[in-house]
Amino acid sequence: MKSSVKKIVIVGGGTAGWITASYLNGALNDRGNKPEFLITLIESPDVPRISVGEATVPSIHHVLEVVGVNEIDFMKATDATFKQSIKYVDWLYGEGEAYHHPFSRFTPGPIDRSGSRWMASLRDIPFMETVSAQAVIADIVRAPKTMDGRPFQTPLKYAYHFDAQLFADYLQEFSVGRGVEHILANVTTPNMSDDGYIESVNLEDGRSIEGELFIDCTGFKGLLISETMGVPWEDFSQWLFCNRAVVTQFEYEDHFPGIIRPYTTATAQSAGWIWDTPTQTRRATGYVYASDFISDEKAEEELLAYQGNGAKSATRVIHFRTGQRQKVWTKNCIAIGLAGGFIEPLESTGIYLSELGAVLLAEHFPHDKAALQAMAFRYNRIMSNRYYEVLDFINLHYCLTRRQDTEFWKVVQQPEHITDRLKAKLELWRQKSPSLSDFDDQSFAGFDYAMRPGNDPEIDPRPPTDAAGLWNHASYESILFGMDFRGPEFAENFGADRPNSRVPQFVINAVRAAPKLLPPHHVWLHKHLGMNAWPKGTIPEAWLKHQA
Repeated sequence: MKSSVKKIVIVGGGTAGWITASYLNGALNDRGNKPEFLITLIESPDVPRISVGEATVPSIHHVLEVVGVNEIDFMKATDATFKQSIKYVDWLYGEGEAYHHPFSRFTPGPIDRSGSRWMASLRDIPFMETVSAQAVIADIVRAPKTMDGRPFQTPLKYAYHFDAQLFADYLQEFSVGRGVEHILANVTTPNMSDDGYIESVNLEDGRSIEGELFIDCTGFKGLLISETMGVPWEDFSQWLFCNRAVVTQFEYEDHFPGIIRPYTTATAQSAGWIWDTPTQTRRATGYVYASDFISDEKAEEELLAYQGNGAKSATRVIHFRTGQRQKVWTKNCIAIGLAGGFIEPLESTGIYLSELGAVLLAEHFPHDKAALQAMAFRYNRIMSNRYYEVLDFINLHYCLTRRQDTEFWKVVQQPEHITDRLKAKLELWRQKSPSLSDFDDQSFAGFDYAMRPGNDPEIDPRPPTDAAGLWNHASYESILFGMDFRGPEFAENFGADRPNSRVPQFVINAVRAAPKLLPPHHVWLHKHLGMNAWPKGTIPEAWLKHQA
């Protein structure tokens, strides 16, 4: 291997591959204006993409800006709509209760005691409605921008729903037009150096593609990171039971519900939950479930019953596993996307983790071979910490449930299925309200942080740390209080002798202003993106159940 690193070979396309190619081209080659690095993406013509309709988080704005795309062009090309929140339905008791985890929240002053005040109140108003107007704005189906494209009086953070396959196609066209080399071919075998580095990959057509850095975006197969480099998988199934998804799409031509919600819905079912992500032409839905608790056939029945009205639609079952690679960077091979790890998309982290992999690689790019080990050590530490952060946060949604109606919900709340890190956080938050300082180092009284075994120079042996890279105390409060954390305790200790929940005036003002200043979501999409004016249609009763 040469001492300089100028040739980057990405094996695998799809969303992860094209996010990586386009971001590196934007960050390292100034969007192709200064082509210092040769970026080659090799994509198999025979491997189908897993496109199920995707939801994102606001970090995608950074990626799109570095890549250099125009928001309107991107939204038109990818069937995109706005996403302002995730609405959780039936997670606490399974009796129709719901709460939001929005992207925007107001801070009342230099010291924020909103959480502790709400906990001590009667809880007669949902917590997020006392600190954010966005939950209400989302429920009344408003866009996050005014009709002329300006921000709301208090800018609302937002992300997108879109068709992931269209997104990959859009990034492909955009990137190839700016210098990224695209090869449609099957990779057969890699060629290795004596010291264990990848020197090139052989293609089925007889060609050999050389490189100094190889990025594995081949999905769960892990062609390079697993089959070639032998990096083992670290399993998370002790804490997250879901391992399959049955997916379908409801086209607006046949199933337009009359509105296009600017939020994702996650509705709990007997053995998992259903996502519902609206795009401009369809609703992409999928039932994420644990196969130990329900059959594929029964899961399909529940998914179609969710739509109601005797809906019939073609479905397919996707198998997955939750966990991460023991390390995602070894020698000159880096795994991004499913090749590096996966956690069920309850908080829309699938695309986010691919984004993070690309962003961190640009920040830790090894410009010569001598830097590889140091960059790998740091990159592995940050990525592993983030996977553990996601694991804890998704685990939180399950462990606080009080559902007793199915075996699945009874089991997920048992202590042995709660991560030790999350147990320590919850124990602390039984003594104090969550605050930003809780994420400084994750060292809590009475908690044993054991060093990892082994002496791998590419792996940090220290225990993982949740540094709130994606979710801080405010997001934890959203889930904790949405799930009525310590509610029975306060009710028993203080009874009805508690004040009503209070909504600050600035939140009230924003809620009152929203209907006048923010257009309905579908109206904004019609004007700015040219979305079809779908007929009113019949709104399925099951779908409308939790929209009020």
